[in-house]
Amino acid sequence: DLRGADGRALQAAVDYVAGLGGGTVRIGPGRYEMRNALILRDNVHVVGVPGETTLVARDGLISRLAMDGDANQWEITVADPTGFRIGDGVAIVDDSSGGFTDTTATLTAQLDANTFRISRPLYVDYMVRDNARAKQAFPVVGGWQVKNASVEGLVIDGNQAKCESVGGCRAAGIYLFECEDIAIRNCVVNDYDGDGISFQVSQRVTVEDCVSRGNAGIGIHPGSGSQHPTVRNNLSQGNGADGVYVCWRVKHGVFENNTLVANARDGISIGHKDTDNLFVGNEITGNSRSGIMFRGESEAMGAHRNVFEGNRILDNGGGEHDAAILMRGHHHDVVFRGNTIGYSGESGDERVGIRHGEGVLRLDAGENEFVNVSEERVAD
Repeated sequence: DLRGADGRALQAAVDYVAGLGGGTVRIGPGRYEMRNALILRDNVHVVGVPGETTLVARDGLISRLAMDGDANQWEITVADPTGFRIGDGVAIVDDSSGGFTDTTATLTAQLDANTFRISRPLYVDYMVRDNARAKQAFPVVGGWQVKNASVEGLVIDGNQAKCESVGGCRAAGIYLFECEDIAIRNCVVNDYDGDGISFQVSQRVTVEDCVSRGNAGIGIHPGSGSQHPTVRNNLSQGNGADGVYVCWRVKHGVFENNTLVANARDGISIGHKDTDNLFVGNEITGNSRSGIMFRGESEAMGAHRNVFEGNRILDNGGGEHDAAILMRGHHHDVVFRGNTIGYSGESGDERVGIRHGEGVLRLDAGENEFVNVSEERVAD
């Protein structure tokens, strides 16, 4: 057994079991302060006590860079090193970066009072003139190029009010990058200053029986070429962006029996080359924009051949998102079958079930129940 109350003890346990070729790491009840991600390893399964094992992000730090950070450089020089220490997870950004051009890394050595070596090279240039800065911001649980691993029964406390934000392409409460055959089950991600659960460029990821609630960004974010995801029986509630954001090139996924409620943007957003996915039995209610949003794409980049069956899509939308389902751009061979679409109460507003443009071709929208809509389907 390893004993400790912070992320170092947890990481030591994961690394030890990985060195044996794999196995299960069980984390007992308690609150564990994290200064960096709990980094997953091949063939290691991390299991907490549901509702009792909490990993909490420590209060964040931020410093401007004292000199430019150059692409492919393995070090950063900060103006104020106070509070930073070896082992911390950091994000390096400037006002021109964002998405995949942010760098997330670990401080691995202190070369002088203000200069730290980092665990991976800077992806791009970070310029002092563009407010280049380093901040202690990291996934609370993260996997990079990991295969055959799982996380189960953890609570993630993102400590949003006292932490620094980082985008969902590089971090989240639980985050995966270039991983294969990973399962995230029965976890709760609360109050993270970014996305709740995000997996990028990853294959055969399962997110099941999880809660993503009150995070600043997206609830669940499958993206960037992730193939064959399974997202099932999850609650995505009260997040600052979409309930589920199906990012670029997500294909052959199954999204089943999820509850996506009261999120600040769309219940489901889908678009760029996101094809051949199945959405079945989901409850999509009370989101501030549309229940389902097809983003504006050209025909070559459209979200083709997606099937939506047996979903309840009610009481979403407002303003320009006056439709329960809004389809912008060019998408073909999309099927809506057996869904309940509309509004649970009557309203004097003009409300539409499905609104789409001329670029939507061969739309199969028969056999749905439309409730309290002025028009079932409008082609603009």
